[in-house]
Amino acid sequence: MFSTFQALILGTVQGLTEFLPVSSSAHLILIPWLFGWQDPGLAFDVALHLGTLVALILYYRQTWVDLLSSVFTGDKPSRRLLTLLIVASVPGAAIGFILEKKAETVFREQYVLIAAAMAVLGLALWLSDRMGSSKRTISELGIADALLIGFSQALAIVPGVSRSGATITMARALGIKREDAANFSFLMATPIIAGAGLLEARKIAGGLNAAVGWGFLSAAVFGLVAIAFLVRFVRTRTYQPFVWYRIAVAIFVAAIAAIRG
Repeated sequence: MFSTFQALILGTVQGLTEFLPVSSSAHLILIPWLFGWQDPGLAFDVALHLGTLVALILYYRQTWVDLLSSVFTGDKPSRRLLTLLIVASVPGAAIGFILEKKAETVFREQYVLIAAAMAVLGLALWLSDRMGSSKRTISELGIADALLIGFSQALAIVPGVSRSGATITMARALGIKREDAANFSFLMATPIIAGAGLLEARKIAGGLNAAVGWGFLSAAVFGLVAIAFLVRFVRTRTYQPFVWYRIAVAIFVAAIAAIRG
């Protein structure tokens, strides 16, 4: 039986790990695997993603008002950023649509693959953060930059990679400032999560219950906390703590997988 307690735990985990560069998909697979919890179902999964969408909209509400209104106004910087976000969203949406079924089946129970993805992306994040120049801002991004970041987002189809981790890693490799890398990553996540969540929202109706509601609420609340925390944290610090966390999780998962055979 899937309980309200489990819903709160998984909602909290989704909210935090969707935006911290540590892979929400990996955590949502690994926690039930470690504790022997049953699959909460599609309705719950959709509710968690809609919760993180609410967090994004709340945190960036004024930015999105400016971006969308720029279509009708002369706000060229906002219109340019909106164009870049659209360009960056296309590769991830297209590849995600093509490989969605494979992600739900082939990748889902490959725990060694998840561990490997956690470690490899962690090392990539460390290298890009250490070597990135931190001289460029969002306003200096070009179409080619947006496409590269967009293609990196598509790697998150593999659990353990992390959508935010992959896009922040690419942005840092391109010399984007740490805070701007996080902001661009979160802004470009909005249409992706909105599109995926709203397409699946019709499937929630038959599975609505209290656990789904608590999962949605906790994902929204802790997603908002995670966004605010990371944007503030990287103003003065590096992404290194998340690198060490990823490596530690990778070692732990690989060890458990080996023990369980």
